[in-house]
Amino acid sequence: MIRAVLIDLSGTLHIENQAIHGSAEALKKLFQKNIQVRFVTNTTKESKRILYDRLMNLGFELKKDDIFSSLGAARSLILERKLKPMLMLSPEALEDFEGLACPKNESPNAVVIGLCPTEFHYERLNEAFRYLQAGAKLIAIHAGKYCARADGLALGPGCFVKGLEYSAQCTAEIVGKPNKVFFTTALGDIPPEEAVMIGDDVTDDIQGAMSAGLQGYLVQTGKYKPGDEKKITPPPTAVFKSFVEAVENILTQCE
Repeated sequence: MIRAVLIDLSGTLHIENQAIHGSAEALKKLFQKNIQVRFVTNTTKESKRILYDRLMNLGFELKKDDIFSSLGAARSLILERKLKPMLMLSPEALEDFEGLACPKNESPNAVVIGLCPTEFHYERLNEAFRYLQAGAKLIAIHAGKYCARADGLALGPGCFVKGLEYSAQCTAEIVGKPNKVFFTTALGDIPPEEAVMIGDDVTDDIQGAMSAGLQGYLVQTGKYKPGDEKKITPPPTAVFKSFVEAVENILTQCE
């Protein structure tokens, strides 16, 4: 029995400002069933508000509280541990961290890094390196290898996270996918074996979810490349052309 469906956003439902064909209608059908639906995203380029507005403008019907983001998880971690972080985040994401950056007259005890092209230059990365050398913790909102854009695949923050790990001789704490806690927290009180994750990233979405006990449905859109399903062991629970076909399979099981 499937009681919950976790859905990736970028690459699965949309790519930037273009919805993947049929995904809005498929999502509407899924919401009509007695199934918990949550959107789990590693998107760090924009705040939850901006992301929600984007999805609504693309024709998706959902509630803002249905979105479980790695940005939100990182914010909770900062508050829980009372950290004073250096925030390597895009301007569009910073509104989710208002008042949490380390005061200018103090030294950060953490470096929090997301996908932020404007921050990935030598002087800023060197500043982060020096804080890490002084004992600050490295916290990666996620460490994705690459992401899908309208003009093709693009670098994710992973290579910059790995570079800081290498130079500062430290290990980053990953907050979002594929962290097991990220998936189980999104599920709430529903057991993982009664849930499915749908996504286009075979490692962060599918392998991460399956390691947490969920089924993993890989879709051949977004960052998917031919042969991705052969890159993990065990392989994905199922592979579908798109989100539409994945939903049709779930609905068939619910009949």
